[in-house]
Amino acid sequence: MEGDRNMGLIRAQLRRQRVLAGMNQDEFGKRTNYSASTVSAVETGTRAMDAPFAARADEVLETGGLFVSLLELARRDGQPRWFRPWLDAERAADQLRCYQPTLVPGLLQTEAYARAVIRCDDKLTDAQVEQRLAARMDRQSILNKDEPPQFVVVLDEIVIRRVDEAFHQALADQVNRLIELAERPNISIHIVPADIAIHVGLTGPFILAKTADGGWVGNLENQLGGIVVDKDDALATLLSRWETVRNEALSRRQSTELMKEVVKSWT
Repeated sequence: MEGDRNMGLIRAQLRRQRVLAGMNQDEFGKRTNYSASTVSAVETGTRAMDAPFAARADEVLETGGLFVSLLELARRDGQPRWFRPWLDAERAADQLRCYQPTLVPGLLQTEAYARAVIRCDDKLTDAQVEQRLAARMDRQSILNKDEPPQFVVVLDEIVIRRVDEAFHQALADQVNRLIELAERPNISIHIVPADIAIHVGLTGPFILAKTADGGWVGNLENQLGGIVVDKDDALATLLSRWETVRNEALSRRQSTELMKEVVKSWT
């Protein structure tokens, strides 16, 4: 994969810059507040380099933001080609509208929940799982910008109730995370109650992004990948369906109370 090759180049550059600075892994680890074993794991690829590690490496090695920039490019290139145009739209959006009937959206997932979802693809190696996990967590940074997008999410109730014994703690932590996120002024989470048996959203998930110029872009995910939607007639259909599923959902306050009730029922 293109992203794997780029990550290999970053690891090689990290080793090179560290050696040029006259530091072994132990000394570099002490200066960056990481253990020597962690530094070794990052350099050999058994642990994915994340944004905090890249930022500390840039600071200690005085590289002017080199590793942060390279990491951002590698993560983008590591995403499926069909997904890259959507990532660009997502980063530029000032409004996001998301409907999900089966899963918590990636932008709101905890690390444990995201790892469990990614591991469902049994063709991925452990290293690929961790790389995709790091990329997904990195995407969430758009919600922490100085001027984050307004993010409105509609979930079917089954999303916060689909649990078994092995997944119990991960889902409990995830729902608690949703409750915390729903307190932010730029994030609204709405639940379609289980007694709404049939509605138009059940045909599949979608997400819409509105950019500063007022235009909309959509994204549809499926088992084989996804489709970026930018045609006016298709966008009009998605916007209409968004309004329909949003009207089926509970209010923001009611949805938060329902999520609290679900978590309480597990304790």
